[in-house]
Amino acid sequence: MVDFGNTLKTLRVKKNMTQAQLAQKLGLTKSVISAYETGLRLPSYDVLIHISKIFNVSTDYLLGLERKQEIDLSGLSDDEITALMNLIKAMKRR
Repeated sequence: MVDFGNTLKTLRVKKNMTQAQLAQKLGLTKSVISAYETGLRLPSYDVLIHISKIFNVSTDYLLGLERKQEIDLSGLSDDEITALMNLIKAMKRR
């Protein structure tokens, strides 16, 4: 769980979300989010699950147990989804 803080911060920044905004969504304080990101504290199971839902990732991903991350494809056409899948396959072959 050493990487939890880094993973949380990366996900938060990718979503253009401040610590205060994430704290509000979770019903916590900004200082608690800061403590998570710096590794001073770890979230409870309930908070961990809530974080996973906010960022659309698994709890295993948050805990560094898997590298797989889900991508929200809603709103994309079938052609756009196919193009993305082909790009991903090409990147994996490198």
